[in-house]
Amino acid sequence: MAGTGGRTWFRVAGEPASGVPLVTLHGGPGATHEYLLSLAALAERGRPVIHYDQLGNGRSTRLPDNGPEFWTVELFLGELDAVLDAAGATDAYHLLGHSWGGMLAAEHAIRQPAGLRSLVIADSPASIRTWMSEAERLRKELPADVQEALGRHEEAGTLEDPEYLDATRVYYERHVCRVVPFPPEVTASFSAIDADPTVYHSMWGPTEFLCTGTLGAWDITDGLERITAPTLVVSGRFDEATPLVVAPFLDRVPHSRWEVFEESSHLPHVEETERYLHVVGDFLDLHD
Repeated sequence: MAGTGGRTWFRVAGEPASGVPLVTLHGGPGATHEYLLSLAALAERGRPVIHYDQLGNGRSTRLPDNGPEFWTVELFLGELDAVLDAAGATDAYHLLGHSWGGMLAAEHAIRQPAGLRSLVIADSPASIRTWMSEAERLRKELPADVQEALGRHEEAGTLEDPEYLDATRVYYERHVCRVVPFPPEVTASFSAIDADPTVYHSMWGPTEFLCTGTLGAWDITDGLERITAPTLVVSGRFDEATPLVVAPFLDRVPHSRWEVFEESSHLPHVEETERYLHVVGDFLDLHD
């Protein structure tokens, strides 16, 4: 990417010259594309599916010495534009963003790009303030000893302590991925964050429910009316992206609808893959 000192890696499943491509945006920020690889199966319906590792992560250039001021929403919006251009997709494409990727997708969509055919907002917040308040509510539903361990280590700043990590895993197995043990592709993306937490710690924080980074005040609620693309909002029944978290997309995006995955938490594309591919595939076909 020009001006960043880095290069972005991407891959294409399916024939590049076939139908309107789907571009996928992974979460984190600071994860990698692996945990979204099940979406490559949508190429069997006759469209390319594009995955990429966002700058600072995975197979893209790592920049561990760059401080929080470097890792901005505008940086990743520019990267998305560069990927669309490099893949020859600028004139016509669908966009699916998961978690942080959905936040990025919404930022892209409010600019009303001419080539955007449809938008899938998957398990994403419109406001970090709401995300954090809901995370606190979900934490209060954890077993008392887990709550106590989380609070005690957060107060002491001992977030690497094995007891704290075990307590966070209880939350993750309830509200992030209910397939236990986590599938290999999910473990691969989590391990990538552990190996190089530069982006995650700079923009987000130490855990899913502690946003101490630069995204802490992020809120796109007031801009959602400017999204003109048909929009599918998806979430899981046990998702940390609760109904209150995703509600602004449904209330404010003019052409939006909601699909809830009853057996899933934050990763319904992993937890209910077959149904997810059917729902998303039909939505994309409708808006080609």
